[in-house]
Order: sequence, then structure tokens, then C-alpha cells
Amino acid sequence: MNRYAAAFAGADRPLVFPYLTAGFPTPAQTNELVLAALRGGAAGLEIGAPFSDPLADGPTIQRANTAALAAGATVETALDAARAVRAGGSDAPITLMGYLNPFLAYQPSDGGADSGTPADGVGLPLQPIAAAAAEAGVDGMILVDLPVEESDPARETLAASGIDLVYLLAPTSTPERIAAVAQRAAGFLYLVSVTGVTGARNELAPDLREFVGRVREQVDLPLAVGFGIRNRAQVETVGQLCEAAVIGSALTTTIAEAPPSGRVQAVERYLEVVTGRRRDESG
Repeated sequence: MNRYAAAFAGADRPLVFPYLTAGFPTPAQTNELVLAALRGGAAGLEIGAPFSDPLADGPTIQRANTAALAAGATVETALDAARAVRAGGSDAPITLMGYLNPFLAYQPSDGGADSGTPADGVGLPLQPIAAAAAEAGVDGMILVDLPVEESDPARETLAASGIDLVYLLAPTSTPERIAAVAQRAAGFLYLVSVTGVTGARNELAPDLREFVGRVREQVDLPLAVGFGIRNRAQVETVGQLCEAAVIGSALTTTIAEAPPSGRVQAVERYLEVVTGRRRDESG
């Protein structure tokens, strides 16, 4: 049983998968924040590789990416965070999330093997990051800007290293696109709850139930809902429909607003609240 299956098997739902941008607010503090999220109750992690043009993300995560890059963060920063999780003994599933360009350009710090030529689409150049991710203990990768129609070479390259390609579906996804994803998906499916970019919202999309229903008709994998989730009430609503909730922008804001010496505690406390371990004392 892989780590995704183990996390979902028999768990009280919804699981909470926080998203953290590697290198934000500093590369040196990334590992501490990731481990704090686990202590707070995160059942799995999405670790974002910083990128200069994160088109699917709203201003909160865009600013986090900018700050991370300015501080010198790279894909290796994200891999180091995964290594820290495994070194700490956790078997929580880790999803490495990002855009194609940084992963295509990745070369291990020791030089590693040549990535070859892109003769088979984006599959072959992903061999270095696939091998490094597997070594770091990563379970899956989300390639935000890779269309499902062009994903087979990448999916096969990642699978050869034991990495699942985790697909995204949006409310605008057609039955044909859902079917195409259903034929290829592994690990879990990430459902984008709204049409638009990431960002915390006060209310979940009114058509979320209908969207989830359309996906359930064709997909047997666990579903995780992200984009716009910020508090325990929304997590509980998601849990009525899906197996997991992904929280990114709200957690990023929590980190940004905390004093440097209080960031670790703020992350742990925030996760305790949204997972239901701690009562919300904010009033």
C-alpha cells in the first residue's frame, strides 16, 4: 500500500493537506514550517516549487513565490523539505506541486545524469526530477500547466520512479476531459473548487456538490478539493463531499502575518484549528 492509499484508508474525513511554498518566507525556515504543519494535524503535504510566473495562483501565493525566489529558493528547497519529513519519521504523503519549467530545468546539485533530449515530449527531461523526488520521499507530483492530452510521457517517466502524476480538474472540465483524467489518474484527484486563481474565500462555490458528483460518476480515486478553503467550517463542508481539503492561501497569509519568531507556532496552531484538534479561539 502506497502512502496515499494508507492515508485515505479508514481515515476520518476530510484529511487536510496544507500547501506551503518552498522557500517562503525563507528557505532556512521551510523545513520547520512543514514539520509544524504535520504536528498540527496535516495528513499530507503539498510542497510548492517556487516559480516566477505562477499563473494559476492568486496574489497571496504569487507574493510567496516572489519572496521565495528572491531569497534563493529552488526546486531543491522543496526536495529538502520532503527529506526533512522523511528524516523525522513521518509517512504522510507528499505531493510536489509546481509548473513545468522549473522541473524541466532541474539538475541535481551533484550534476547527476544528463536529462537527454526532449524526443518524447516532456517525459524524458523529467527523469532527473523524478529520480530526485523519489529519493527525497515524494509520492506524487502536480504539474499545473501540463494538459492531460500531453501528459502521458511525463506520467510514464514519473511512474518509472514510483511517483504518481496527480491531475487537476476544474468546474469547467467536460465529461470527455474527466474521462481522460480518469483513465490516467493515480494517488488522488485535485478538484479546483472555483474557476479562477487560488485564494481564500468566505464561501465555497455553490456548484461544488454538482461538480463533485460529475467527477464521482467516472472516478473511483479519493478526491481533494482546493482553492478558496480557509477555515474549519469550510473543511467540514468539503468533508461531506470529498476525502480531503487543500489549504494554501489562508495558511500562507497566516505565515506572512506572524512575527518571524512566531511562524512555526502559528502554522501548528492554524492546522490544529482547521483539522478540528483545537477550538478556534479567534473570536
